[in-house]
Amino acid sequence: MSHDPPRSQRSQNGEAAPGAASPPRRIAVVVNGRAKNVTAEVISTLDRILEGGDLFVSRRIEDAREIAQTLVHRGYDTVLTGGGDGTFTVMVTEVVREARKKGAGLPRFGLLKLGTGNALAWVVGARDLKGGEVDADIRRLCEEAGSRTVRLIEVEGIITPFCGLGADAHVLADYGWVKSQLGTTPFKRLGTGPSGYAIAALTRTLPSLLFSGMTACRVINAGKEAYRVGPHGSVVGRPVPSGELLYEGPMRLCALSTIPYYGYGFRMFPFAEDRPDRMQLRVSTIKPHEFIYHLREIWRGEYQNPKCISDFLVERVVLEFEPAAPLQVGGDPRGERTRIEVGLCPTPVELVDFYAPPRAEPTVD
Repeated sequence: MSHDPPRSQRSQNGEAAPGAASPPRRIAVVVNGRAKNVTAEVISTLDRILEGGDLFVSRRIEDAREIAQTLVHRGYDTVLTGGGDGTFTVMVTEVVREARKKGAGLPRFGLLKLGTGNALAWVVGARDLKGGEVDADIRRLCEEAGSRTVRLIEVEGIITPFCGLGADAHVLADYGWVKSQLGTTPFKRLGTGPSGYAIAALTRTLPSLLFSGMTACRVINAGKEAYRVGPHGSVVGRPVPSGELLYEGPMRLCALSTIPYYGYGFRMFPFAEDRPDRMQLRVSTIKPHEFIYHLREIWRGEYQNPKCISDFLVERVVLEFEPAAPLQVGGDPRGERTRIEVGLCPTPVELVDFYAPPRAEPTVD
């Protein structure tokens, strides 16, 4: 199952014998068996590349917990997750939880772009995997790519790049409905990916928002000083100390992130990387017709209208809603909430990043 050094190169206590070559970096791949592009062919190819020992297929949350225990116990150097942002969120959460419990170190994490959304892929330069290039892509991930440390957010014990309440969670729920409705028809392909999201937004989410009232929202700073952000990332006004109100009023969207993107290159959080010790909070009251009219600017992260968009850099906040607002975490719907606390995760994560300098090989004296 594991790729340990030969017995001749190991001492009786299991450590590498003096003079033995450094053991190869150990790589595990965890794929979501329910992800859009995780086919039997992809699983078979990965199994062949990894020689069967370090491939894990997760089909339910219980699988993820068991896999995380194995990953931490074996001490893998790199863990690649195959699926969308939800797969990454689940596995990082479970591995960090297990590592905290055991007092163990964390592997670095990488992405195999096999699901929908893939917001993190835009941040680290991961490309679409093609059937005949999986072998080369995994070598590229593990041998050529550098790394960088990223901060994620933590909400209700889940570690994730982003979460949101309101319109984005509505779109996810409507996307699920469209996908299920078209899944048994000749138009099945239209119900997944960007086309599925577009159909959901245009036929269900936006019309629903057009004829419904906005949710009352209160945002309280529960961490270190928070900052209001104006156009072009400039700080507006005085720092807001812990315990003070950051925002009170209506909202159609209330979302937080440590990365600039939602899926498909949607630059929803243009200030998310301005400070490594803060995450971006965005509260929006934008009207559906205004959203459609300015979609191109909004998509590129260039639309900044203080009349309908309020941006903040925060460490921890308490969010309150009346009535309850739908929640999504890492692109997965999580039901409705009237109150929730979101904070910057205290555990940094090392992420394979193709934009970073190549990883240096260890030197041998």
